Formats: sequence, C-alpha cells, structure tokens
Amino acid sequence: QVQLVESGGGLVQAGGSLRLSCSASGRTFGSYTMGWFRQVPGKDREFVAAISWRSSNTVYADSVKGRFTISKDDAKNTVYLQMNTLKPEDTAVYYCALDPTRYNWARPAAAEEYDYWGQGTQVTVSS
Repeated sequence: QVQLVESGGGLVQAGGSLRLSCSASGRTFGSYTMGWFRQVPGKDREFVAAISWRSSNTVYADSVKGRFTISKDDAKNTVYLQMNTLKPEDTAVYYCALDPTRYNWARPAAAEEYDYWGQGTQVTVSS
C-alpha cells in the first residue's frame, strides 16, 4: 500500500518562500511520475508541477513557472516543491500524487493519471 505524506506548509508573507516535501512508503519513486496539485475550497484540484521517474522531465503550470521548482531524491523516496516569490493566489492545500503506471509521461498534468494522493498541506500566503 502506497502512502504519501506531505509536510512543509505554513503561513508566509507575499514574496516569501516555502519548500514542501512529500515522503513515500510502500513503493519507490524510481519508476514513477510524481506530481503536485493544489486546491482551494469550491474549486477543482489544479495541477502545479510534475517530474518524471529519472527527473529528466519536468512540467509546470503557467501560473507557477519560473517561481516553483519540483525535484526528488530517490534515495530518500521524497519529492520536493520549492516555492519562491509566493503570491496570495498561491494559497491552497497542496497535494502530492503518484502515477502508478511505470514510465508514464503521457499526461503528467492530468489528475486522473494519479491513483495515490497525500493528505495535503496548507499553504497560506498573506498580502
């Protein structure tokens, strides 16, 4: 059974930075795409970033491109989301997710590609 646990959320002022972490158990990252999504109440879950199994491919939502960086450490089975120059509109619950299909990069921004999700971590950016 795969379990994903996010951490690193919190309250930060606009322009500040946070680094989110997502640790996995039950399956190693080495062969799977990992993604970060976010959601605010009343809205659909929104894609943020994804990284392929060898970290050779990354993709970002336009709204975070140039400000956020996704990375992973396979030895620690952990994926990270470095968030810089945060804006109030980045306020959301952030979720990490694992695509259970090996070596799949067909639709990394599509939430339906991911079967495993963490419980989420709240990020609040004050103006």
